[in-house]
Amino acid sequence: MTRQWDVLTTAAVIGSGLLSGVFFAFSAFVMSGLRRLPDPDGAAAMRSINVTAQRPPLMIALFGVSALCVAMIVRAMVTWPQPGAAWLLAGALLTIAGGLGVTVAVNVPLNNRLEAGAVTWSRFVAGWEPANHARTVLCLLGCAVLLVGAVRRL
Repeated sequence: MTRQWDVLTTAAVIGSGLLSGVFFAFSAFVMSGLRRLPDPDGAAAMRSINVTAQRPPLMIALFGVSALCVAMIVRAMVTWPQPGAAWLLAGALLTIAGGLGVTVAVNVPLNNRLEAGAVTWSRFVAGWEPANHARTVLCLLGCAVLLVGAVRRL
């Protein structure tokens, strides 16, 4: 069973890094590019991005990594006295909090409000960007902490 757990742990580390990279792209240059557009154009572009984001590549990454992190939580709890267990638990929780938690609690509701015309572009950006920065950092930290957990198990 150890080999399967090692594969799942490796996938969780890579997946957490992948999510962090996606969120980083938005923080580093996508949102900056959209803010350079006139407000109606920036909002329209973001609405278009939101439609394409709801397709399998991102949804599989987001929910698949979250599922892998749940598996890491189980692994950590089942093997608690072993080296790295606490690291796996912490890394999985950080990744779930950032990848799924912030997305569901902040980014998706803002996206829905933008789609419904219930928020101005400037107010959308003012709330969406800090939340995106948070999920970027949380997933990156989750990746690093999961990696420490994996290495400590060797």
